[in-house]
Amino acid sequence: MAKDNDSKISTISSTPHGKVAVANEVIAIIAGLSATEVEGVRSMAGNITNELISRIGINNLSKGVTVSVENNTVTVNIAIILEYDFSIPEVSGKVQERVKNTIESMTGLKVKEVNIKVEGVDVPQ
Repeated sequence: MAKDNDSKISTISSTPHGKVAVANEVIAIIAGLSATEVEGVRSMAGNITNELISRIGINNLSKGVTVSVENNTVTVNIAIILEYDFSIPEVSGKVQERVKNTIESMTGLKVKEVNIKVEGVDVPQ
């Protein structure tokens, strides 16, 4: 059964000393932070609830990201806003690579897909 961000936990390893588990929200935060490190990404996009939360000063680090984990394999969906004059395919490819590598190195989980949805372009004034 797939798990989404809402307080789902994925066990990433078991040892004789116990289990190590990570919340899907943590995987979403990792994905969001690594996506914004890519040149050309202005910000994460989000739904209206996320937009209202950020306007009142609460920083939602997983804004625009949904995560599904099934059999220790991760699927990530990311909504981004790009800076004007950057190649959408090029920036999206870099985001996919960065997010995949970061999640795999930090969690040990295998990333199946990183799906990108460009929801806007930030045009300079």
